Amino acid sequence: MSPRAPTLAPPTEELKARFGRNLTRCRERADVSQEELGFRASLHRTEISLLERGERMPRVDTAVRIAGSLGVALDELALGLEWKPGYTIVVPGEWDVVERPGSENGDQPADDPDG
Repeated sequence: MSPRAPTLAPPTEELKARFGRNLTRCRERADVSQEELGFRASLHRTEISLLERGERMPRVDTAVRIAGSLGVALDELALGLEWKPGYTIVVPGEWDVVERPGSENGDQPADDPDG
């Protein structure tokens, strides 16, 4: 079996917006202007602005420089960021059991049309 190249899925709008809100919160808490943060992180002020507005998502090395320039841990900038795959792979014969409300004693909820 030949190895496949990884696929590049662009960051979602929500992911970029969440990072931007986190960045703005951390920058304002540090009482630093966008221009000062750009200088500290060796980025242009407009790049900081684009990140805060959720128009861009930084590379990891850029996020690390920003976090270090603000004196915060990287996880402060990544707070609430979550990625979910766009599809699910189902392997025949392997199923997760999902308990439904009321199923402990065999009862079905009153609004369940299959009950």
